[in-house]
Amino acid sequence: MIKTLIFDFGDVFINLDKQGAMDNALQLFNLKEFEADMIETNKAYEIGKITTDVFLSFYCSKFPKLSKSEITEAWNFIIKDFPEYRLDFIQQLAREKKYNLILLSNTNEMHINFIKQNVSFYNEFKNCFDKFYLSHEIHLRKPNTDIYEFVLNENNLNAEECLFIDDTKENTEAAKTLNINTWNIDET
Repeated sequence: MIKTLIFDFGDVFINLDKQGAMDNALQLFNLKEFEADMIETNKAYEIGKITTDVFLSFYCSKFPKLSKSEITEAWNFIIKDFPEYRLDFIQQLAREKKYNLILLSNTNEMHINFIKQNVSFYNEFKNCFDKFYLSHEIHLRKPNTDIYEFVLNENNLNAEECLFIDDTKENTEAAKTLNINTWNIDET
């Protein structure tokens, strides 16, 4: 019996444009693909190993013609709209109190700050959850299994009683290895 629902954030609640953001960044940086040091810096930033200032300084030194605001704008390009019916959905689940509700997201500081500034009902959304885990705050990221183990241990959960909802197959496959029930939402 499912007792806990664990939700991803991007492309489950808030819409993302992953390909558009990638294309936009590659065009801005005049590259065909992200370089290894950029990928490592992005991952380090996503788990809070480096600060926003260090992250922006890295990109400004690598691309000296670009300003911090241009880099920030390119970084946040991925974030699109948050349909209100999705807020209604999670509010209804919270009111029913049938499930423990957890958000588990690979989200960094710049993205969450952008969302807080641009989604008028962000606090209402966040308050629907019993726990709200962002990768940069807990220093873990999906699909690494340690992030799922962290959530299970922190909340004293039985994996078989959890359902994890995510749009990325790699993330749901990793959760399955720990006997967490999964639902991979196809974003198309």
